[in-house]
Amino acid sequence: MAQQNLTFIQFFHWYTQGDGFLWNHFKEQTKYLSELGITGAWLPPATKGSKGKNSEGYDVYDIWDLGEFDQQGTIPTKYGSKQEYINAIEEAHKHGIAVYADAVLNHKAGADATEKCMVRKVNPDNRLEFISEPFEIDAYTVFNYPGRQGKYSQFEWNKECFSGIDWDAATGEQAIYSIINSHGDDWEEVVDDEMGNFDYLMYSDIEFRNPAVKEEIKRWGEWYVRETGIDGFRMDALKHINAHFIKEFVEHVQHFSEKNLFFVGEHWTVGSCSKLLDYLHITEAKFQLFDAPLQNNFSRASKTGSDFDLTAIFEGSLVQSCPCFAVTLVANHDTQPLQALEAPVEPWFEPLAYALILLRYDGIPMVFYPSLYGASYKDHGKDGNEYEIHLPKVNELEALLKARKELAYGEQHDYMDHPNCIGWTREGMEDVANSGLAAILSNGEEGFKMMYIGQQHAGKTFIDITGNRQEEPVINENGEGDFHCNGKSVSVWVSKQ
Repeated sequence: MAQQNLTFIQFFHWYTQGDGFLWNHFKEQTKYLSELGITGAWLPPATKGSKGKNSEGYDVYDIWDLGEFDQQGTIPTKYGSKQEYINAIEEAHKHGIAVYADAVLNHKAGADATEKCMVRKVNPDNRLEFISEPFEIDAYTVFNYPGRQGKYSQFEWNKECFSGIDWDAATGEQAIYSIINSHGDDWEEVVDDEMGNFDYLMYSDIEFRNPAVKEEIKRWGEWYVRETGIDGFRMDALKHINAHFIKEFVEHVQHFSEKNLFFVGEHWTVGSCSKLLDYLHITEAKFQLFDAPLQNNFSRASKTGSDFDLTAIFEGSLVQSCPCFAVTLVANHDTQPLQALEAPVEPWFEPLAYALILLRYDGIPMVFYPSLYGASYKDHGKDGNEYEIHLPKVNELEALLKARKELAYGEQHDYMDHPNCIGWTREGMEDVANSGLAAILSNGEEGFKMMYIGQQHAGKTFIDITGNRQEEPVINENGEGDFHCNGKSVSVWVSKQ
Protein backbone atom coordinates (compact mmCIF):
# COMPACT_ATOMS: atom_id res chain seq x y z
CA MET A 1 0.00 0.00 0.00
CA ALA A 2 1.36 3.44 -0.94
CA GLN A 3 2.17 5.80 1.88
CA GLN A 4 -0.67 8.27 2.48
CA ASN A 5 -0.09 11.76 1.15
CA LEU A 6 0.94 14.26 3.82
CA THR A 7 -1.68 16.96 4.34
CA PHE A 8 -1.55 19.62 7.07
CA ILE A 9 -4.02 22.07 8.53
CA GLN A 10 -3.47 25.39 10.25
CA PHE A 11 -6.07 24.83 12.95
CA PHE A 12 -6.72 28.47 13.87
CA HIS A 13 -6.92 31.96 12.42
CA TRP A 14 -6.10 35.38 13.87
CA TYR A 15 -9.62 35.91 15.25
CA THR A 16 -10.12 32.43 16.70
CA GLN A 17 -12.61 32.36 19.57
CA GLY A 18 -11.12 32.85 23.05
CA ASP A 19 -12.23 31.67 26.49
CA GLY A 20 -10.24 28.45 26.28
CA PHE A 21 -12.16 27.19 23.25
CA LEU A 22 -9.50 26.02 20.82
CA TRP A 23 -7.64 23.15 22.51
CA ASN A 24 -10.89 21.31 23.33
CA HIS A 25 -12.33 22.12 19.89
CA PHE A 26 -9.27 20.63 18.19
CA LYS A 27 -9.50 17.54 20.38
CA GLU A 28 -13.13 17.04 19.32
CA GLN A 29 -12.31 17.48 15.63
CA THR A 30 -9.34 15.13 15.30
CA LYS A 31 -11.39 12.11 14.19
CA TYR A 32 -13.13 14.15 11.47
CA LEU A 33 -9.83 15.65 10.30
CA SER A 34 -8.23 12.22 10.11
CA GLU A 35 -11.11 10.93 7.98
CA LEU A 36 -10.48 13.81 5.55
CA GLY A 37 -6.84 12.83 5.25
CA ILE A 38 -5.24 15.41 7.54
CA THR A 39 -1.92 14.03 8.79
CA GLY A 40 -0.54 17.06 10.65
CA ALA A 41 -1.90 20.10 12.47
CA TRP A 42 -0.20 23.41 13.23
CA LEU A 43 -1.61 24.88 16.43
CA PRO A 44 -1.13 28.52 17.55
CA PRO A 45 1.41 29.51 20.22
CA ALA A 46 0.61 27.81 23.51
CA THR A 47 2.98 30.14 25.38
CA LYS A 48 1.72 32.95 27.65
CA GLY A 49 1.45 36.31 25.87
CA SER A 50 1.57 39.83 27.22
CA LYS A 51 -2.17 40.31 26.59
CA GLY A 52 -2.98 37.37 28.86
CA LYS A 53 -6.23 35.61 28.04
CA ASN A 54 -6.71 37.91 25.02
CA SER A 55 -3.33 37.11 23.48
CA GLU A 56 -3.12 35.40 20.10
CA GLY A 57 0.27 34.18 21.31
CA TYR A 58 2.64 36.20 19.14
CA ASP A 59 3.25 38.83 21.85
CA VAL A 60 5.32 36.25 23.77
CA TYR A 61 5.84 36.86 27.47
CA ASP A 62 6.98 33.52 28.92
CA ILE A 63 7.93 30.56 26.73
CA TRP A 64 7.88 28.22 29.75
CA ASP A 65 4.26 29.02 30.65
CA LEU A 66 1.83 26.97 28.54
CA GLY A 67 -1.21 28.01 30.54
CA GLU A 68 0.03 26.76 33.90
CA PHE A 69 0.95 29.85 35.96
CA ASP A 70 -0.90 32.96 37.10
CA GLN A 71 0.84 35.50 34.90
CA GLN A 72 -0.40 38.48 32.86
CA GLY A 73 -3.72 38.25 34.71
CA THR A 74 -4.58 34.66 33.81
CA ILE A 75 -3.59 31.03 34.23
CA PRO A 76 -4.92 29.56 30.94
CA THR A 77 -4.08 31.22 27.63
CA LYS A 78 -6.69 32.36 25.13
CA TYR A 79 -6.79 28.80 23.82
CA GLY A 80 -6.98 26.86 27.10
CA SER A 81 -4.86 25.34 29.84
CA LYS A 82 -1.60 23.41 29.54
CA GLN A 83 -3.35 20.14 30.41
CA GLU A 84 -6.05 20.74 27.78
CA TYR A 85 -3.30 21.37 25.24
CA ILE A 86 -1.56 18.10 26.10
CA ASN A 87 -4.88 16.22 26.08
CA ALA A 88 -5.61 17.53 22.59
CA ILE A 89 -2.19 16.44 21.33
CA GLU A 90 -2.70 12.96 22.74
CA GLU A 91 -6.12 12.68 21.08
CA ALA A 92 -4.66 13.80 17.74
CA HIS A 93 -2.03 11.09 17.98
CA LYS A 94 -4.75 8.46 18.48
CA HIS A 95 -6.11 9.43 15.05
CA GLY A 96 -2.75 9.51 13.31
CA ILE A 97 -2.37 13.30 13.29
CA ALA A 98 1.00 14.84 14.16
CA VAL A 99 0.94 18.18 15.99
CA TYR A 100 3.30 21.09 15.37
CA ALA A 101 3.82 23.81 17.96
CA ASP A 102 4.24 27.46 17.01
CA ALA A 103 7.68 28.64 18.15
CA VAL A 104 7.82 32.46 18.39
CA LEU A 105 11.47 33.11 19.18
CA ASN A 106 12.14 36.55 17.66
CA HIS A 107 10.92 38.79 20.47
CA LYS A 108 9.39 39.16 23.93
CA ALA A 109 6.64 41.45 25.26
CA GLY A 110 5.10 42.44 28.59
CA ALA A 111 8.32 42.86 30.58
CA ASP A 112 8.15 42.75 34.36
CA ALA A 113 10.23 45.93 34.81
CA THR A 114 12.31 48.54 33.01
CA GLU A 115 16.01 49.30 33.21
CA LYS A 116 18.35 51.98 31.90
CA CYS A 117 20.17 51.09 28.71
CA MET A 118 22.18 52.85 26.02
CA VAL A 119 20.70 52.93 22.53
CA ARG A 120 20.93 54.56 19.15
CA LYS A 121 17.85 55.58 17.20
CA VAL A 122 17.64 54.24 13.63
CA ASN A 123 15.82 55.21 10.47
CA PRO A 124 12.76 52.88 10.41
CA ASP A 125 12.98 52.60 6.61
CA ASN A 126 16.71 51.86 6.63
CA ARG A 127 17.80 50.24 9.88
CA LEU A 128 21.45 50.52 8.84
CA GLU A 129 21.20 54.31 9.16
CA PHE A 130 21.64 55.57 12.74
CA ILE A 131 19.96 58.93 13.27
CA SER A 132 21.24 59.74 16.78
CA GLU A 133 24.31 59.51 18.93
CA PRO A 134 24.17 56.98 21.79
CA PHE A 135 21.83 58.01 24.60
CA GLU A 136 20.03 56.43 27.55
CA ILE A 137 16.42 55.28 27.67
CA ASP A 138 14.20 53.38 30.08
CA ALA A 139 13.65 50.02 28.36
CA TYR A 140 11.20 47.20 29.04
CA THR A 141 13.88 44.52 29.03
CA VAL A 142 13.57 42.92 32.49
CA PHE A 143 11.78 39.57 32.52
CA ASN A 144 12.03 37.67 35.83
CA TYR A 145 8.65 35.87 35.90
CA PRO A 146 7.57 36.22 39.54
CA GLY A 147 4.45 34.14 38.81
CA ARG A 148 6.46 31.10 37.74
CA GLN A 149 9.06 31.39 40.53
CA GLY A 150 11.84 29.60 38.67
CA LYS A 151 9.97 26.41 37.76
CA TYR A 152 11.43 24.78 34.62
CA SER A 153 13.95 27.64 34.20
CA GLN A 154 15.60 30.19 36.48
CA PHE A 155 16.93 32.24 33.59
CA GLU A 156 16.13 35.97 33.84
CA TRP A 157 16.25 38.33 30.86
CA ASN A 158 17.78 41.82 30.78
CA LYS A 159 19.23 44.31 28.29
CA GLU A 160 22.08 41.94 27.47
CA CYS A 161 19.46 39.58 26.01
CA PHE A 162 17.98 42.03 23.48
CA SER A 163 19.27 43.85 20.40
CA GLY A 164 16.45 46.34 19.89
CA ILE A 165 13.29 47.89 21.31
CA ASP A 166 10.62 50.36 20.19
CA TRP A 167 9.61 52.26 23.33
CA ASP A 168 11.25 54.64 25.82
CA ALA A 169 9.28 54.27 29.05
CA ALA A 170 10.80 57.47 30.46
CA THR A 171 9.61 59.79 27.67
CA GLY A 172 6.85 57.75 26.02
CA GLU A 173 8.60 58.10 22.67
CA GLN A 174 8.04 55.33 20.15
CA ALA A 175 10.89 54.69 17.73
CA ILE A 176 13.23 51.88 16.71
CA TYR A 177 16.24 51.79 19.01
CA SER A 178 19.32 49.63 18.56
CA ILE A 179 20.45 48.53 22.03
CA ILE A 180 24.15 48.92 22.81
CA ASN A 181 25.30 45.96 24.90
CA SER A 182 28.36 43.77 25.32
CA HIS A 183 27.36 41.69 22.28
CA GLY A 184 27.28 44.54 19.78
CA ASP A 185 26.09 48.05 19.00
CA ASP A 186 24.32 47.17 15.76
CA TRP A 187 21.91 44.60 14.34
CA GLU A 188 22.47 40.91 13.88
CA GLU A 189 23.14 39.47 10.43
CA VAL A 190 19.97 38.24 8.70
CA VAL A 191 19.37 36.84 5.22
CA ASP A 192 16.84 39.45 4.09
CA ASP A 193 18.07 42.97 3.31
CA GLU A 194 14.61 44.53 3.42
CA MET A 195 14.70 47.82 5.41
CA GLY A 196 18.49 47.58 5.09
CA ASN A 197 18.48 45.03 7.89
CA PHE A 198 15.23 43.45 9.09
CA ASP A 199 16.52 42.01 12.37
CA TYR A 200 14.09 44.19 14.30
CA LEU A 201 10.40 43.35 13.93
CA MET A 202 8.59 44.27 17.17
CA TYR A 203 8.65 44.45 20.99
CA SER A 204 11.96 43.52 22.67
CA ASP A 205 14.07 41.89 19.95
CA ILE A 206 16.02 38.85 21.16
CA GLU A 207 19.82 38.99 20.99
CA PHE A 208 21.11 35.73 19.49
CA ARG A 209 24.74 36.79 19.83
CA ASN A 210 24.35 36.14 23.57
CA PRO A 211 25.41 32.51 24.20
CA ALA A 212 23.28 32.27 27.37
CA VAL A 213 20.18 33.27 25.39
CA LYS A 214 20.88 30.63 22.76
CA GLU A 215 21.32 27.91 25.36
CA GLU A 216 18.10 28.93 27.13
CA ILE A 217 16.04 28.73 23.96
CA LYS A 218 17.57 25.43 22.83
CA ARG A 219 16.88 23.92 26.25
CA TRP A 220 13.30 25.18 26.01
CA GLY A 221 12.81 23.43 22.65
CA GLU A 222 14.15 20.19 24.09
CA TRP A 223 11.84 20.53 27.13
CA TYR A 224 8.80 21.43 25.00
CA VAL A 225 8.97 18.23 22.96
CA ARG A 226 9.42 16.09 26.05
CA GLU A 227 6.75 17.92 28.08
CA THR A 228 3.96 18.03 25.48
CA GLY A 229 4.63 15.20 23.03
CA ILE A 230 4.52 17.46 19.98
CA ASP A 231 5.95 16.24 16.68
CA GLY A 232 7.73 19.37 15.48
CA PHE A 233 7.65 23.15 15.24
CA ARG A 234 6.40 25.89 12.99
CA MET A 235 9.10 28.56 13.26
CA ASP A 236 7.77 32.12 13.28
CA ALA A 237 9.35 35.21 11.66
CA LEU A 238 12.51 33.56 10.33
CA LYS A 239 13.47 36.53 8.14
CA HIS A 240 14.13 38.46 11.38
CA ILE A 241 16.25 35.79 13.11
CA ASN A 242 19.87 34.83 12.51
CA ALA A 243 19.77 31.77 10.25
CA HIS A 244 22.78 30.13 11.90
CA PHE A 245 20.97 30.06 15.25
CA ILE A 246 17.87 28.50 13.68
CA LYS A 247 20.05 25.72 12.24
CA GLU A 248 21.60 25.26 15.69
CA PHE A 249 18.17 25.15 17.36
CA VAL A 250 16.78 22.56 14.95
CA GLU A 251 19.84 20.33 15.28
CA HIS A 252 19.80 20.56 19.08
CA VAL A 253 16.12 19.77 19.51
CA GLN A 254 16.26 16.89 17.04
CA HIS A 255 19.35 15.46 18.75
CA PHE A 256 17.51 15.23 22.07
CA SER A 257 14.26 13.90 20.63
CA GLU A 258 13.48 10.21 20.27
CA LYS A 259 11.16 10.91 17.33
CA ASN A 260 11.91 12.32 13.89
CA LEU A 261 10.66 15.90 14.22
CA PHE A 262 9.20 18.05 11.46
CA PHE A 263 10.12 21.74 11.17
CA VAL A 264 8.53 24.33 8.89
CA GLY A 265 9.57 27.96 8.83
CA GLU A 266 7.88 31.24 7.98
CA HIS A 267 10.19 33.43 5.89
CA TRP A 268 7.53 35.60 4.27
CA THR A 269 8.99 36.91 1.02
CA VAL A 270 6.85 37.29 -2.12
CA GLY A 271 7.67 37.80 -5.78
CA SER A 272 10.59 35.38 -5.88
CA CYS A 273 11.82 32.43 -3.87
CA SER A 274 15.50 33.48 -4.06
CA LYS A 275 15.65 34.54 -0.39
CA LEU A 276 13.97 31.29 0.61
CA LEU A 277 16.61 29.35 -1.29
CA ASP A 278 19.33 31.42 0.39
CA TYR A 279 17.86 30.55 3.81
CA LEU A 280 17.72 26.86 2.96
CA HIS A 281 21.34 27.00 1.80
CA ILE A 282 22.61 28.70 4.97
CA THR A 283 20.68 26.33 7.26
CA GLU A 284 21.68 23.28 5.18
CA ALA A 285 18.01 22.59 4.47
CA LYS A 286 17.16 21.41 7.97
CA PHE A 287 13.45 22.19 7.52
CA GLN A 288 10.69 23.15 5.08
CA LEU A 289 9.53 26.68 4.28
CA PHE A 290 6.09 28.07 3.51
CA ASP A 291 5.72 28.92 -0.17
CA ALA A 292 4.88 32.62 0.24
CA PRO A 293 5.48 33.46 -3.46
CA LEU A 294 2.92 30.85 -4.54
CA GLN A 295 0.33 32.19 -2.08
CA ASN A 296 0.92 35.65 -3.53
CA ASN A 297 0.42 34.27 -7.05
CA PHE A 298 -2.93 32.83 -5.95
CA SER A 299 -4.00 36.17 -4.50
CA ARG A 300 -3.03 38.07 -7.66
CA ALA A 301 -4.67 35.49 -9.91
CA SER A 302 -7.91 35.74 -7.96
CA LYS A 303 -8.00 39.53 -8.32
CA THR A 304 -7.14 39.75 -12.02
CA GLY A 305 -9.40 36.97 -13.30
CA SER A 306 -8.94 35.96 -16.93
CA ASP A 307 -6.12 38.51 -17.36
CA PHE A 308 -3.86 36.25 -15.29
CA ASP A 309 -1.85 33.71 -17.30
CA LEU A 310 -2.48 30.41 -15.54
CA THR A 311 0.52 28.82 -17.25
CA ALA A 312 2.62 31.05 -14.95
CA ILE A 313 0.79 30.19 -11.72
CA PHE A 314 3.89 28.48 -10.27
CA GLU A 315 6.35 31.11 -11.54
CA GLY A 316 8.78 32.23 -8.82
CA SER A 317 7.39 29.71 -6.34
CA LEU A 318 9.38 27.50 -4.00
CA VAL A 319 7.42 24.42 -5.06
CA GLN A 320 8.65 24.99 -8.62
CA SER A 321 12.31 25.55 -7.67
CA CYS A 322 12.73 23.29 -4.64
CA PRO A 323 9.60 21.13 -4.24
CA CYS A 324 10.99 18.85 -1.52
CA PHE A 325 11.15 21.79 0.90
CA ALA A 326 7.91 23.60 0.06
CA VAL A 327 4.83 23.73 2.27
CA THR A 328 2.14 25.18 0.02
CA LEU A 329 -0.85 27.19 1.19
CA VAL A 330 -3.79 29.27 -0.03
CA ALA A 331 -4.10 31.51 3.04
CA ASN A 332 -2.96 31.89 6.64
CA HIS A 333 -3.61 34.09 9.68
CA ASP A 334 -1.32 36.85 8.34
CA THR A 335 -2.82 37.01 4.84
CA GLN A 336 -6.47 36.97 5.92
CA PRO A 337 -8.42 40.24 5.52
CA LEU A 338 -7.48 43.09 7.92
CA GLN A 339 -4.13 41.55 8.84
CA ALA A 340 -0.61 42.95 8.35
CA LEU A 341 0.29 40.87 5.29
CA GLU A 342 -3.25 40.92 3.92
CA ALA A 343 -3.31 39.06 0.60
CA PRO A 344 -6.59 37.17 0.51
CA VAL A 345 -7.57 34.82 -2.28
CA GLU A 346 -11.01 35.71 -3.66
CA PRO A 347 -13.65 33.03 -2.89
CA TRP A 348 -14.19 32.05 -6.55
CA PHE A 349 -10.50 31.14 -6.93
CA GLU A 350 -10.05 29.29 -3.63
CA PRO A 351 -11.24 25.89 -4.97
CA LEU A 352 -8.87 26.29 -7.94
CA ALA A 353 -5.95 27.13 -5.63
CA TYR A 354 -6.69 24.21 -3.32
CA ALA A 355 -6.82 21.83 -6.28
CA LEU A 356 -3.39 23.14 -7.34
CA ILE A 357 -1.80 22.36 -3.97
CA LEU A 358 -3.75 19.24 -2.94
CA LEU A 359 -3.87 17.15 -6.10
CA ARG A 360 -0.40 17.55 -7.55
CA TYR A 361 2.76 15.61 -6.76
CA ASP A 362 5.00 18.34 -5.39
CA GLY A 363 4.92 20.11 -2.04
CA ILE A 364 3.14 19.46 1.25
CA PRO A 365 -0.19 21.36 1.31
CA MET A 366 -1.47 23.30 4.32
CA VAL A 367 -5.23 23.88 4.61
CA PHE A 368 -6.42 27.02 6.45
CA TYR A 369 -9.03 26.63 9.21
CA PRO A 370 -11.62 29.10 7.74
CA SER A 371 -11.49 27.28 4.40
CA LEU A 372 -12.85 24.16 6.10
CA TYR A 373 -15.02 25.69 8.83
CA GLY A 374 -15.72 29.29 7.75
CA ALA A 375 -15.10 32.33 9.96
CA SER A 376 -16.66 35.68 10.83
CA TYR A 377 -15.07 38.58 12.71
CA LYS A 378 -14.83 42.35 13.07
CA ASP A 379 -11.72 44.51 13.16
CA HIS A 380 -10.40 47.89 12.07
CA GLY A 381 -8.67 48.27 8.74
CA LYS A 382 -5.60 50.34 7.96
CA ASP A 383 -7.92 53.30 7.30
CA GLY A 384 -9.21 53.17 10.89
CA ASN A 385 -12.72 52.06 9.92
CA GLU A 386 -14.30 48.92 11.37
CA TYR A 387 -15.19 46.10 9.00
CA GLU A 388 -17.18 42.92 9.39
CA ILE A 389 -15.56 40.01 7.57
CA HIS A 390 -17.18 36.73 6.58
CA LEU A 391 -14.92 33.98 5.23
CA PRO A 392 -17.13 31.25 3.77
CA LYS A 393 -15.90 27.70 3.83
CA VAL A 394 -14.77 26.27 0.49
CA ASN A 395 -17.58 23.94 -0.53
CA GLU A 396 -15.35 21.71 -2.65
CA LEU A 397 -12.64 21.34 0.00
CA GLU A 398 -13.87 18.12 1.65
CA ALA A 399 -14.01 16.40 -1.74
CA LEU A 400 -10.55 17.69 -2.69
CA LEU A 401 -9.09 16.48 0.61
CA LYS A 402 -10.60 13.02 0.22
CA ALA A 403 -9.33 12.88 -3.36
CA ARG A 404 -5.82 13.65 -2.09
CA LYS A 405 -6.12 10.99 0.60
CA GLU A 406 -7.51 8.23 -1.63
CA LEU A 407 -6.80 9.01 -5.30
CA ALA A 408 -3.97 11.52 -5.95
CA TYR A 409 -1.19 9.02 -6.59
CA GLY A 410 1.00 7.92 -9.46
CA GLU A 411 2.72 9.61 -12.38
CA GLN A 412 1.66 13.16 -13.18
CA HIS A 413 1.02 14.55 -16.67
CA ASP A 414 0.76 18.33 -17.03
CA TYR A 415 -1.34 20.28 -19.52
CA MET A 416 -0.25 23.82 -18.65
CA ASP A 417 -0.78 24.95 -22.23
CA HIS A 418 -3.45 27.68 -22.18
CA PRO A 419 -3.43 31.03 -20.31
CA ASN A 420 -7.01 30.56 -19.10
CA CYS A 421 -7.36 26.79 -18.80
CA ILE A 422 -4.85 24.31 -17.36
CA GLY A 423 -5.02 20.71 -16.23
CA TRP A 424 -3.12 17.65 -15.15
CA THR A 425 -3.68 13.97 -14.51
CA ARG A 426 -2.41 11.42 -12.01
CA GLU A 427 -2.28 7.86 -13.33
CA GLY A 428 -2.87 6.21 -9.97
CA MET A 429 -1.10 3.19 -8.50
CA GLU A 430 -1.90 -0.51 -8.59
CA ASP A 431 -1.84 -0.87 -4.82
CA VAL A 432 -4.26 2.05 -4.26
CA ALA A 433 -7.69 0.90 -5.38
CA ASN A 434 -9.39 3.09 -8.01
CA SER A 435 -6.69 5.74 -7.69
CA GLY A 436 -5.90 8.28 -10.39
CA LEU A 437 -7.65 11.52 -11.33
CA ALA A 438 -7.83 14.33 -13.84
CA ALA A 439 -8.06 17.97 -12.76
CA ILE A 440 -8.97 20.90 -14.99
CA LEU A 441 -9.59 24.53 -14.08
CA SER A 442 -10.40 27.80 -15.81
CA ASN A 443 -10.18 31.46 -14.83
CA GLY A 444 -12.20 32.51 -17.87
CA GLU A 445 -14.83 30.74 -19.92
CA GLU A 446 -15.78 27.06 -19.86
CA GLY A 447 -12.79 24.89 -20.73
CA PHE A 448 -11.99 21.38 -21.89
CA LYS A 449 -8.93 19.24 -22.59
CA MET A 450 -8.21 15.82 -23.97
CA MET A 451 -5.75 14.44 -21.37
CA TYR A 452 -3.90 11.16 -20.97
CA ILE A 453 -4.53 9.37 -17.67
CA GLY A 454 -3.16 5.92 -18.49
CA GLN A 455 -4.21 2.92 -20.58
CA GLN A 456 -5.04 1.01 -17.42
CA HIS A 457 -8.14 3.24 -17.18
CA ALA A 458 -9.38 2.44 -20.71
CA GLY A 459 -13.11 1.83 -20.75
CA LYS A 460 -13.69 3.35 -17.31
CA THR A 461 -16.37 5.96 -16.74
CA PHE A 462 -15.29 9.11 -14.90
CA ILE A 463 -17.33 11.59 -12.84
CA ASP A 464 -16.62 15.06 -11.41
CA ILE A 465 -16.38 14.79 -7.61
CA THR A 466 -16.87 18.53 -7.15
CA GLY A 467 -20.38 18.21 -8.58
CA ASN A 468 -19.73 21.10 -10.96
CA ARG A 469 -20.16 18.96 -14.11
CA GLN A 470 -22.68 16.20 -14.74
CA GLU A 471 -21.43 14.42 -17.88
CA GLU A 472 -19.63 11.05 -17.53
CA PRO A 473 -16.71 10.76 -19.95
CA VAL A 474 -15.33 7.31 -20.83
CA ILE A 475 -11.57 6.80 -21.17
CA ASN A 476 -10.62 5.67 -24.68
CA GLU A 477 -8.36 2.76 -25.62
CA ASN A 478 -5.32 5.07 -25.65
CA GLY A 479 -5.91 6.03 -22.03
CA GLU A 480 -7.24 9.51 -22.85
CA GLY A 481 -10.37 11.30 -21.74
CA ASP A 482 -12.22 14.45 -22.76
CA PHE A 483 -12.48 16.47 -19.53
CA HIS A 484 -14.44 19.70 -19.06
CA CYS A 485 -14.80 22.45 -16.45
CA ASN A 486 -17.11 25.43 -16.01
CA GLY A 487 -15.90 28.97 -16.38
CA LYS A 488 -14.04 30.30 -13.30
CA SER A 489 -14.26 26.84 -11.80
CA VAL A 490 -12.46 23.55 -11.24
CA SER A 491 -13.53 19.98 -11.91
CA VAL A 492 -11.82 16.85 -10.61
CA TRP A 493 -12.59 13.69 -12.56
CA VAL A 494 -12.26 10.27 -10.92
CA SER A 495 -13.28 6.73 -11.72
CA LYS A 496 -16.98 6.17 -11.07
CA GLN A 497 -15.98 2.99 -9.24
